[in-house]
Amino acid sequence: MRHAMSIEPTPVSNARGAEEAHTPSPYLEITDLWKSYGDFVALRDISLTIAKGEFICFLGPSGCGKTTLLRAIAGLDLQTHGTILQGNRNISTLPASRRDYGIVFQSYALFPNLTIEQNIAFGLENTGRPKPEIASRVAELLAMVGLSAQGKKYPAQLSGGQQQRIALARAIAISPGLLLLDEPLSALDAKVRVHLRHEIKALQRKLGVTTIMVTHDQEEALAMADRIVVMNHGVIEQVGSPTEIYRHPRTLFVADFIGETNQFPGKVLPDGQIEIGHSAFCCATEGFAADDIVTAVVRPVDIIPHGADAHAVNAVDRPATPQNLIDAEVREMEFLGMFWRTRLTAPRLGERSLVADFSVNAVRRLSIETGAVIQVEIPRERLLLFPRGA
Repeated sequence: MRHAMSIEPTPVSNARGAEEAHTPSPYLEITDLWKSYGDFVALRDISLTIAKGEFICFLGPSGCGKTTLLRAIAGLDLQTHGTILQGNRNISTLPASRRDYGIVFQSYALFPNLTIEQNIAFGLENTGRPKPEIASRVAELLAMVGLSAQGKKYPAQLSGGQQQRIALARAIAISPGLLLLDEPLSALDAKVRVHLRHEIKALQRKLGVTTIMVTHDQEEALAMADRIVVMNHGVIEQVGSPTEIYRHPRTLFVADFIGETNQFPGKVLPDGQIEIGHSAFCCATEGFAADDIVTAVVRPVDIIPHGADAHAVNAVDRPATPQNLIDAEVREMEFLGMFWRTRLTAPRLGERSLVADFSVNAVRRLSIETGAVIQVEIPRERLLLFPRGA
């Protein structure tokens, strides 16, 4: 008879050990992955670790390699070089049929001649499960995606959003370890897309399934992902949380691709300043030397309006004058619902156009209108620098 053994946990000896003890173990590990088509290199030296239960978005413009990377993970288009481990199992050369994943395509890829129930049951039937068990699972999945009453219909009788829910139900029917989503929302109209992305995220959280989604929609990635993998020309530019990617871009490409930006040529000056349009502005210049030529970036949403004369504010109300305060003329205003997008010209910027997003309340409170001259602040910590040509 085998006796049960009591194993005492090994105490963590230091803070670093404690941190490592709580670090999620990797579920998917991609190492030194390359993909070439003749002389064209589609993926170059891709290495990425994904934890169990994470929701990851591959984000980038068309042709950046994000779908190629997804297909390599799925075994639909094998990599030229590199390894892929899933749950410590080397799947690098396995055919797609022997990999543990479910996939949802942009085109839904439902069988038009099968009912909704039959579509969902298709993968389950290939596992050899008893018919009552399959029927129970199909009913459970239809309820999960809110389409219990649609089981007897055919795909053509459903809306695009409903078809995508069915494609999702079919993909998770066999409880895969990995869920792959290839631009699943891009064929839907804007309102349905926003609604469905919340549903997908909630379902992923409920199931705890490790998920990778390919998208070129920045808002979609920011809203859904735990981490975003920004890709460009077959390489990974940056990996980070939505907040990190948006607030702390590591490259000019990431800053420009995620959200709107104003970009200005500049030259680094001593003492934490840069020169733009023959005027000095305060900013963080760490990593740059005096006289370095840079591109200065500030997002429209980070520009702060101060009305016509911020310098005249009573010292009791505002103890210190804002840094990087400039006079600007409002040339255009575009109402976008939750905010006004304004185009400004400012002598200190060398008459270059500056785009700023002001809240509806700020526009009303400061009486901002086309033709007005106001003062705006470019916060020191939000004026980002990148090497010219990066």
